[in-house]
Amino acid sequence: MARKRKGEPIHGWIVLDKPEGMGSTQALSKVRRLLNADKGGHGGTLDPLASGILPIALGEATKTVSYAMDGAKTYRFGVRWGERTTTDDREGPVVERSDVRPSDEAIRAALPAFLGDIDQVPPQFSAIKIDGERAYDIAREGGTVELATRRVRIDRFDLVERPDDDHALFEVDCGKGTYVRSLARDLAVALGTVGHVHLLRRLRVGPFTLDGAISLDELATLEQGAAVERLLLPIETALDDIPALALTEAEAHRLRHGQTVALLTRQDRERLEALRGAAAGDGTVIALFGGKPVALARVEGAEVRPVRVLNL
Repeated sequence: MARKRKGEPIHGWIVLDKPEGMGSTQALSKVRRLLNADKGGHGGTLDPLASGILPIALGEATKTVSYAMDGAKTYRFGVRWGERTTTDDREGPVVERSDVRPSDEAIRAALPAFLGDIDQVPPQFSAIKIDGERAYDIAREGGTVELATRRVRIDRFDLVERPDDDHALFEVDCGKGTYVRSLARDLAVALGTVGHVHLLRRLRVGPFTLDGAISLDELATLEQGAAVERLLLPIETALDDIPALALTEAEAHRLRHGQTVALLTRQDRERLEALRGAAAGDGTVIALFGGKPVALARVEGAEVRPVRVLNL
């Protein structure tokens, strides 16, 4: 007996402006309930402390979540100087204090050292696994957490506002795996003090921005059909950096059935040459037929191999 579907088959992306005080999984569940969607995932976890962009993948868009998570991100965050916490944000108890308050000039002078590829130690309260256990579970139980340094990329780091001596507001453009809490902690140390993140808002994840984002309260006021029609972005939105390969009907049929497509004619070779200059480092492309996505595929020589078939 076939399993009864829990919800409607909805395929695409919703750009959610997540509120503070709610976890990413909780926010995803609420979106699915409001839209009666049968399947969903999200493109990058936001802590309950944080607000802002949480891309929600529905249906077959869940097969492209990893590409959204790999995208560059923009954050606006506030640092509270003079207090170090166990969590490197306002949710943990204060464990160290300092009377030093950096000047605007000192802050701006310190920022260039954090640009480019830098080494960063994640916060003890993070979801990284150590011998199968989450670091935050070990830390909560009073255990010692030793996390390896990781390489992250910072493309922009600006001082935006200085409300008072105790606080500063920043914006940062960064790559995958960057911990803003670690950035705030390390900047404070470089300035001869201590500090923690007291507010955090994500402004961008890859192609997903606050333009067109919707809050849960706004989403709840819309009828399901109207919400889907107005807000749903195409599956390929998360793949804006991946080149597209147009297929014939016969080629699309083969890829949909998990079969390799051979491109051997002169016209095929011209298609391949156009792709090679733009394809991702591993040769990944989004294969389309009639303007609709068929599969994520990989070009290997003169062959196109399906990686993730999109059942639309």
